[in-house]
Amino acid sequence: MTSSNNSFVAIFSLLLLSTMQCHAQLSSTFYDRTCPNALTTIRTSIRQAISRERRMAASLIRLHFHDCFVQGCDASLLLDETPTIVSEKTALPNLGSVRGFGIIEDAKREVEKTCPGIVSCADILAVAARDASTLVGGPSWTVKLGRRDSTTASHTLAETDLPGPFDPLSRLISGFANKGLSTRDMVALSGSHSIGQAQCFLFR
Repeated sequence: MTSSNNSFVAIFSLLLLSTMQCHAQLSSTFYDRTCPNALTTIRTSIRQAISRERRMAASLIRLHFHDCFVQGCDASLLLDETPTIVSEKTALPNLGSVRGFGIIEDAKREVEKTCPGIVSCADILAVAARDASTLVGGPSWTVKLGRRDSTTASHTLAETDLPGPFDPLSRLISGFANKGLSTRDMVALSGSHSIGQAQCFLFR
């Protein structure tokens, strides 16, 4: 991973995703009374994961992005297949590509030990992305909390809305615009790919 400041400034724009398509009143102090150790617990879990595999930082940021881009930051991407749910995990942009699910599950398990049924997976995913950034030398930001987990997923939206590696510029711009994000936002978020790992055939 590169430690270029420009690369990490790009990651900072993920902050935009923290409130995308969310109409609830979020607060950075949401769990101060109900689960005061939540953020510390999540950070410890993410630190352990990244110490085992540094690349996981990029994967967690990408996981948060792929969740937020489909019906908002609601952890719908974490839902498995059921008789009534067609999982977003099996959508082409995610299949065999998005990773880090087990890390979020581990963080949730640790939080549940002290605050059962309090902290949403959506909030854990948002905090994990921020912590992943800071743990590899990137920026930090205040994560507003209070999201509720989705009980539904949208495989269809995951197939159609997530930007593809071969999309032309015009489609990328319109896709981000549909989410309320400008061309500048799109460039910054795309620049987040400066950390992590990609396959050579995707570059030209």
